[in-house]
Amino acid sequence: MKRRHEYSQNFLRSPALVEQLLKKVPLTNEATVYDLGAGSGVITSVVAKKVKKVIAVEQEPATIELLKRNVASLPNVEIKAADILTVKFPKTPYTIVANIPFHLSSPIVRAFSNTPTGLEAAYLIVQKQFGQKLVANEPGRFTSQLGMIIGIEYSVKILKSLRKTDFWPHPAVDTVFIGITKRPTPLVKPERIPAYIRFTEECFSDPKKLARMPLHIIGATPGLSPSRLTLDQWVLLFHSQTRY
Repeated sequence: MKRRHEYSQNFLRSPALVEQLLKKVPLTNEATVYDLGAGSGVITSVVAKKVKKVIAVEQEPATIELLKRNVASLPNVEIKAADILTVKFPKTPYTIVANIPFHLSSPIVRAFSNTPTGLEAAYLIVQKQFGQKLVANEPGRFTSQLGMIIGIEYSVKILKSLRKTDFWPHPAVDTVFIGITKRPTPLVKPERIPAYIRFTEECFSDPKKLARMPLHIIGATPGLSPSRLTLDQWVLLFHSQTRY
């Protein structure tokens, strides 16, 4: 399937692989699932046979026509012609299962924390390095500010590594399938989450600010990079700061 450059994306080649990935996804027959960047419908077609409804989001006109043909026999699929970043998600419970465009990974995941919705879990194919930096509580691993932000409300795990030959065209980067699942209780009180986000943003943008913090209370040494702290350390450090 050819796509213009502005819609550049690497698509899964096999419905059988989607079946394998879904063994790691606890879907129910009452679930509503969003497939973001649905393409020709490889993920949508498999998921639709397991859940109540699938909303397949696709932007490219020619691909939408192909998607319509491929899911014509599936009455529980709704096709939404839209830019992924403009989709308005519901307040009612839903799950995302998607092979998202790699260049949109960060804004898509960031939206989970910026816009309260009914998102229960997101299962995404992403660039390996991006996925690793979202895993927030493994000491010694480089993390990201985004990982520290979404980690307050969601737990992130790498579920499976994929091969370049699983896609067409073959990606230039390594990829993984990750699970982002809602925590039963946020690690920071909901009304304090905006302050926590501001705190981490300030520390990541100015490491000297972090160096002035009482790092001894989290078992860290001065000069440690913000990306070397775990989520638990960030939360403890945040609670020690009365000005936030």
